[in-house]
Amino acid sequence: MSELRFVRMGFGAEAVDYQVAWDEQRRVHAARFTDEVPDTVILLEHPPVYTAGRRTQDSERPLDGTPVVDVDRGGKITWHGPGQLVGYPIQKLPRPVDVVAHVRRLEEALIRTSAEFGVTTTRIEGRSGVWVLGDPVEQRPVLGGLSLDFDPRLTDEEFDPRLNGPEYAPSNAGQRREDRKLAAIGIRVAKGVTMHGFSYNVQPDNKWFDRIIPCGIRDAGVTSLAAELGRDIAIDEVLPVVERHLRDILQHADPKPREIVRTSA
Repeated sequence: MSELRFVRMGFGAEAVDYQVAWDEQRRVHAARFTDEVPDTVILLEHPPVYTAGRRTQDSERPLDGTPVVDVDRGGKITWHGPGQLVGYPIQKLPRPVDVVAHVRRLEEALIRTSAEFGVTTTRIEGRSGVWVLGDPVEQRPVLGGLSLDFDPRLTDEEFDPRLNGPEYAPSNAGQRREDRKLAAIGIRVAKGVTMHGFSYNVQPDNKWFDRIIPCGIRDAGVTSLAAELGRDIAIDEVLPVVERHLRDILQHADPKPREIVRTSA
């Protein structure tokens, strides 16, 4: 069992500027590498900001030129802001690091948190993060008066929901009863130590996601605990539950190095 500390960096009126938090991540990352500090989870809120991971395409950024912070994590573009709980687990893991296993542990903590509030979530193969599953396709309402057979997203890989009206907006995925992401995950591993992490939508204004292609996904949307519960819910209510499940999973985990399969020439 490894020691795990939590740092509540700032919420609400004390929300932390993204660059300030990124600098603090790097400081803690360096200290963790040299064993000056234990494994650390930084928890906070950010003022509104778009951040783009290394795989972000130009076509997924805001069409109006809204500034985007390019970062060194994996994944694509997303939004952070008020009403969203952001966590940066900085952990030293055995090398070669099993990145997928680390992501799965973060997902599991947020799946358990969601269940405690009465929201059933899951994973979707090939899409990181925590998801609320939609209805079967044949049971969903039609879009823009068109039958599902004519849904442009089924045939047009370049379909842009931002140019086709609010019925396609990511923030309206719940109304369409489609799959919708409750928590996003994007990490980086350097020198065997993780950084970046997750964003958990508690009660944000999800319309911020409508200006981008969230995580590069065009055929699903986003949601929040508040939207799924149909009631207001504060970060303060969710924070201790997230901490408890992260501690239970991360502190009691027994990480293994990633297996390397060697093939003979």
